[in-house]
Order: sequence, then structure tokens, then C-alpha cells
Amino acid sequence: MTEVSNIELDRALDVRAARLHLLSQYYAGEQPLAFLSPDAKKAIGQRFDRIATNLPRLAVSAIAERLRVTGFIDAEGKRDTALWEAWTRSDLDQASPAGHREALAIGEAAVIVWANTAGKAVATVESGRQVAVYRDAGSGETLAAVKRWTDLAPDGTKGATRWVIYRPDRIEHLIGDGAQITGAKITKVIDNPLLAVPVVALTNTDRPLDVFGVSEFTDLIPIVDALNKISADMLTASEYGARPRRWATGLELEEQPKIGDNGEPVLDDDGDPVMEVVNPISETSRLMVNEAADGKFGQLPGADLSGYDTAVRVLLQQASAVSGLPGHYLGINSTVPASADAIRAAEAALTARAEARQAVFGRAWEQVARLILAVERGGEVADYSPRVQWADPSTRSAAAEADAVVKLHGAGIITTTEARTRLGIDNPEQGPADDTTSSTPEAAA
Repeated sequence: MTEVSNIELDRALDVRAARLHLLSQYYAGEQPLAFLSPDAKKAIGQRFDRIATNLPRLAVSAIAERLRVTGFIDAEGKRDTALWEAWTRSDLDQASPAGHREALAIGEAAVIVWANTAGKAVATVESGRQVAVYRDAGSGETLAAVKRWTDLAPDGTKGATRWVIYRPDRIEHLIGDGAQITGAKITKVIDNPLLAVPVVALTNTDRPLDVFGVSEFTDLIPIVDALNKISADMLTASEYGARPRRWATGLELEEQPKIGDNGEPVLDDDGDPVMEVVNPISETSRLMVNEAADGKFGQLPGADLSGYDTAVRVLLQQASAVSGLPGHYLGINSTVPASADAIRAAEAALTARAEARQAVFGRAWEQVARLILAVERGGEVADYSPRVQWADPSTRSAAAEADAVVKLHGAGIITTTEARTRLGIDNPEQGPADDTTSSTPEAAA
């Protein structure tokens, strides 16, 4: 098989750079306003330069908080405590949720596994904006990977660009002054004893034919743009029409020199000050005096903003439909508090999405576990077959979870060790914890 060139690997980062940057903006709520007319932009000016209903972050967080790796089991079905120790030593119990959020937000993340000076496995979670994994289109096998970043000079400017190329037989370190890898120089080459690319892609996709990952909020982007536009319109209407405006007849208008941005009067071509007509009564004045005998004062009604509330609710309902977010996540609540069963039913779609992501990310984490075991115990990566265990993504109270586990144990479906693991209770290394014959609730506890 032909080796993937460094140029191809570098282009794999460039080809999606603009898209990933845009998705990152939406996740941070810093995207530019859309659907605004030039007149609206002129009216808004710089006062409402950042209006963002940040549903993308909510859509990502709602799923990511339900994705929690709780352990691994070996080929014999026993909990692999040594692997879990290596997992926690690399802080993956804390860093894996960050990988889930990154993959859910921009579609891609990665995990790099290597060994420290003591020979222990070290795994780091990387952003899809810095790491790209090149896979075979037919078999899906990882052929190579690249990590690219730019150093910062002491004065804060961009410095040298660095690349690390990961291959099954070696790892290459390169450095260059520009952004192109063609002019970079190899500074170090390290043999790869794993004989496998030590980089695993966390790709958020439910279609096996997708080359790149898909953001969890792709379908939300036009709805979010519309929500931001409605919010901008509402604020503009509030600024110009919601406040009741006063009117008066019989008043003499005043003229005063027009002041420029520099604080000085504006002059015409003849050098005379440009005059402008102003309201003789200040907006903040509480006393209004009209010397005209037939003069009148009045007030125009403020604009009704209730139509914007209706529009926002319609868009939020569409957001709930395409994202699976329940109404109580989006603020669409009824006056009657929902019961616990109603909340669980409303979150069924969200739970199903989380379970689907467990299946997608589970394969990647199992490959990470294989690499960790190969580093820790030696041998080939394919010699190991750990299976990942996830926490239940559904919303359950502690009492409901304990009741379900006790019933499963009492029916002989799970062992005492499995029951204690599900409840988050540490299992003793030896003793009656592996007894599968106990069927009483006391034994399960």
C-alpha cells in the first residue's frame, strides 16, 4: 500500500479549517448575525453587535453530560482494573468528556497514545482543528495522522510551525517558518514499536460513508440564525418603538450647531457652522412648557412586542424537533410542573441520541484502550479486545437506579460485582463479591 505523503496529511487539516472555525464560532456564540437587512444593521449600529441564542452549546452539553465511561471489561467479561488505573493515570476520566464535547461540536477530535519515560502509557485528547487522521477508504484502517500547531514568539506574534507525523513504523517531527509543510525540515524521527498509528479519531457520525464528522448542531444553525435575527428585530423595535413617544403642537423648534465626532462644530464650505433642528424639550425632562395658547401634548402608544414572543416559540419548537432537546431545556414550559416520569419521557429522544453516540465513540475508546494495553503490557495492539462500559444515559434518581439493580440481581441476571459496579460501589478484590448465587436484596447491597 502506497504511503500517505506529508502533503496529503497537511491538506487534511486545511480542507476543513474554514468549516471547523465557523462551527467553533457557533459553539462559542460568536457567529456573525444573519438574515439582517442593511437598514436593520444601520439602525442597530454597534449597540447589538453580539446577539446569540446559544443553542449549539446546549445541544452539545445535553448529550456530552450523558456520555461517561465507567470502566472496561476484558475478553473474559471481567472488569479490567489495571486498564482503568492506566486510564485514570492519563486523566482520561476527566479529559474524555472534553473529547466528546469537541467531537459533538465540530465533528472531530482525536486521542494520541504514547509512553512516558517510565514506560507507562500516556493519552491526550486533541482538537480536530490540530489533528487529522488519514484512513483507508475501503477498510477504514488508520494509515497515518498529523498534528500541527504554531508556536508563539515572545512578542506575541506567530512563530515557527510544527508538525508531528504519526505512521505505523515511525513518528516524524518537522518544523518550518511558513504554513506549508513542503518547506519544513525533519528534526527528529522515532521508531514506533506499536506497529500501529498511535492516534485514534473520535468522529461524530452515524453514516459509515461520511469521510468527515458532523457537528451535532448542524441542523440547528439556520434556526439559531433566525432566532438571533428575531432577537435583533425585537431589540431594535424596543429601542425605537416600544417606548411611548411624546408629541406636542405649537412649540417653537430650536436650532443649534451640529457637532462632529471630534467634538467640534461642523462647518460648511463657507466656514459657517451647520445648524440642525432639535427638540426644545429634552427626553429626560419631566416638565414640559408650551407657551402657545392652542398648544397640545400627547403620547403615541408603544409597539406591541408580543408577536416576537410567538415567533421565538415557533422557532424553539423547531429547534426541539431537530435536536431532540426537550421543552424544559429550551424554556418551553407549561404552568403545571412536570412529573419525574413525564421528564424522562420528554428526554427519551435525547437519551436515544446519547446511546447512539456511545456506540460511535465506544469503538474509538476501545482502540485507545488497545493502544494503552500494548504500551503497558507489550505485544501487538490487535492482541487485546477490551470492551468499554458506559454509565446509563437516562435520567434516573438514586432510588430508582438502586431498585432496578437489586431486581436484576435478585433475578440472577447480574452478579453482585456487576450490581456494585452499576451503583458505583467499590468491589473488593476477593471474597463474596463474585458470588452469583446470592439472590436477596441484602446480599446485593
